Amino acid sequence: MKKALVLAGGIPQIELIRHLKARGYETILADYTPHPVAESFADRFYQVSTLDIDGIRNIAVNEKVDLLLTVCTDQALNTVATVSEELGLPCYIAAETGRNVTNKKYMKKVFARHEIPTAKFVILEENDFSVPEDIPYPMIVKPVDCNSSKGVAKVTNKEELTAALSAAFRYSRTHNAIVEEFVEGKELSVDVLVKDGEPEILCVSESDKAKIDGKFIIYRSVVPAGVKDETYGKIHEIAKKIAQAFELKDCPMLIQMLYRDGELYVIEFSARTGGGLKYQLIEQNSGVDIIDYAIDAALGTCRSVKPKFTGKYIINEFIYTCGGVFDHVEGFDEAVADGSMQSYYVFHSKGTEFDSEIRSSGDRIAGFTIVADTYEEYLEKNSRIASSVKVIDNHGKDMMRHDISEPATRRVQPSIKAMEGTK
Repeated sequence: MKKALVLAGGIPQIELIRHLKARGYETILADYTPHPVAESFADRFYQVSTLDIDGIRNIAVNEKVDLLLTVCTDQALNTVATVSEELGLPCYIAAETGRNVTNKKYMKKVFARHEIPTAKFVILEENDFSVPEDIPYPMIVKPVDCNSSKGVAKVTNKEELTAALSAAFRYSRTHNAIVEEFVEGKELSVDVLVKDGEPEILCVSESDKAKIDGKFIIYRSVVPAGVKDETYGKIHEIAKKIAQAFELKDCPMLIQMLYRDGELYVIEFSARTGGGLKYQLIEQNSGVDIIDYAIDAALGTCRSVKPKFTGKYIINEFIYTCGGVFDHVEGFDEAVADGSMQSYYVFHSKGTEFDSEIRSSGDRIAGFTIVADTYEEYLEKNSRIASSVKVIDNHGKDMMRHDISEPATRRVQPSIKAMEGTK
């Protein structure tokens, strides 16, 4: 039997494991946590960090795997590309590309060379706090090689800048940070499949962020994104420039953009599927199974795929906690049964301990999806859910953060013609 090694043990990886098993693979899972939610779905589990290249290589060699793969996670993609190239395993990107699409130090330099629109930036090495004068306050500070908004901060003065850079250097595995000009606007998440170098836009969603504990945390993804029809053509042009600049042939792609006054700025991108519940949202919006496409891309067996857009409101809501030891959720099964929720997922196992401080989007305890034909239908479903769901700790108390669950605002629905015209 063929063997596949899957990196990261979250909800999307459960779906990947299911797809691989359906294709006849024995599945092996690696994750740094002792009991990730995907553990029980795999045939074997190793508690090894997905960023530990030597550790992952050892598993791949000892297990004699035929395929190494991850989905919906950023930094593990570099491990997949590096180890696959070393061992002669199939992969849809080379090791150098894996580095370039997961490290902003290299990514932004490629953007600059190929005139891909992005905010002004500077890359700084540890203990270098010298930001050029042409980058004004406020600024955004990030580690160059982290995901889930870890170490990301908006700063408005020198004191905040120094503190944020010190934190970013600590978060970064290479002790490098990036400082960017702050661009105010809608944050868009663009999910794409690339076939023979040509991008096909599958989903454009807007990310709602809240400033929680001094950090900007995504708590909702909304389709439609609420941008004008002509913007979809511009999004496609940028996606094509990125695919060409990074020499991407067949792969999934996620682009994070800012939209302001009709202009688009690329924050970052990766050659992967979107995280969290995004694989579901993509299929609900376009009919495309992006997990299946990612496997085909790795194996070099991609087929042409034509999306069929539904024109519905699709909202992914993410739930955070006030801190405590997680025990169970309440009200979710009932919300699915009465049609308020399309589906839900719990991202962490019973017994997981949460701090009161929310550090990144990786601190989500659960997420759920609402699908509606109209905005009014969405509001009605959201109201029923908000009054009934709870996250219960080991003392029987509700540990859910209810203060960040206001309903999404109305967005303009794009025409199907605009979406279909993005290729």
